[in-house]
Amino acid sequence: MVGLGHNGMESCLARVSIVNYHGYIVLDTFVRPKERVTDWRTWVSGVRPKDMNNARHFEDVQAEVAKLIDGKIVIGHAVENDTKALLLSHPSPLLRDTQRNAALRQIAKTKMPGLKKLTELELGLKIQSGAHSSVTDARATMALYRLHKTEWEQAMWKETQAFLAKQKKGSNFGGDATPIGGGKKVHGPGQEEVEGNGRKRKSAATDGMASKRPKKAASNGKVAQGEGSRDDGNWWES
Repeated sequence: MVGLGHNGMESCLARVSIVNYHGYIVLDTFVRPKERVTDWRTWVSGVRPKDMNNARHFEDVQAEVAKLIDGKIVIGHAVENDTKALLLSHPSPLLRDTQRNAALRQIAKTKMPGLKKLTELELGLKIQSGAHSSVTDARATMALYRLHKTEWEQAMWKETQAFLAKQKKGSNFGGDATPIGGGKKVHGPGQEEVEGNGRKRKSAATDGMASKRPKKAASNGKVAQGEGSRDDGNWWES
């Protein structure tokens, strides 16, 4: 996230990274803010002015993310911040938030554990020591999910299956990762009225997300594979 407005107090999306279940990059792109950036927050965001040279328009990235996560389980850390930054809605039965997971909260001994702390406690890795990488954050988040997947999915089984069954009764599965806004107010079933273009007032912990297909939703029962490949070096680093 970069800063807009007076003293860069308002936050705006500047990079989106999505990895699949195995940590392979599915999407990693910079997003061009529609307003003038007053604080790049490079020391923590890792985003520099020159990164905007090949940045994509918000609406294009929003549409691609909506397509990628539609009908899939989305794993994130404080994931609500990510969906708000993208002005997307996603059904709660298909969300897995490592900040809200009961087991992870217990391990961290706090109701709102940070990704940095959880990664060090559970994975023995140190991240976010300098400028953040949304790819690294997404991979760490997915690694935490994989570690607790069995118990987590058992706890979510009834809720997830009830949602999938309800979707199956409808005309089409999907349509859940719905773009909200894009500068205009949009109304839809169960959607909150939102207006904006990727700008929000509270900074997200990470701009990285991870996704996997629910078992009942995938025809072959396999996780969707990304187009990118794992980077050289440590698996969690971008």
